Amino acid sequence: MFKRLYNWTLSLAKSPRAVPALAAVSFAESSFFPIPPDVVLVPMALANPKKAWWYATVCTVASVAGGVAGYAIGYLFYETIGLWLVQIYGYANKVETLRAFYDGWGWAFILVAGFTPMPFKLVTIFSGLLEYNLALFILLSTITRGARFFLVAAVLNRFGDTIRILLDRHFAIFLALVVFFIIAGFVVVSRLF
Repeated sequence: MFKRLYNWTLSLAKSPRAVPALAAVSFAESSFFPIPPDVVLVPMALANPKKAWWYATVCTVASVAGGVAGYAIGYLFYETIGLWLVQIYGYANKVETLRAFYDGWGWAFILVAGFTPMPFKLVTIFSGLLEYNLALFILLSTITRGARFFLVAAVLNRFGDTIRILLDRHFAIFLALVVFFIIAGFVVVSRLF
């Protein structure tokens, strides 16, 4: 089953729909979707290592745009869409704690959450809700998301053949690690606040 999923992902990575799919996942992950774009970025960069930098650029631009959409959800639509999303992820009762934290450390939280498996969508929604400076939010998001995706591109560009061999043999472990890091990101944020 995992081998078929892996082969399907690699075939998608080579299709003309790959870049729009990568952009869509990157955009959605920054505003409401729980799956990180790395699950699309990695196979695409492995399938075509020469385009890894282009794919990282697409991820960064789409992720920042999705972050602005998440910011808008928090700023304009928190009482409806924003609250619903925050409740789904279990953080509705942490708004006041985050407000106090954002006053002094909002910039650090954006940088750390954007680079790590912490759920970036929560950062974007809360940044809008708490009316964090939008220009600074966009700048910090561009720095942190760019650093993350370009680091992935650099590793895949440099060690792509070795990683491809490992994924061919151990794709199930890769998927398990993705799920683990997604859950760990949510747990870390819940423990922080």
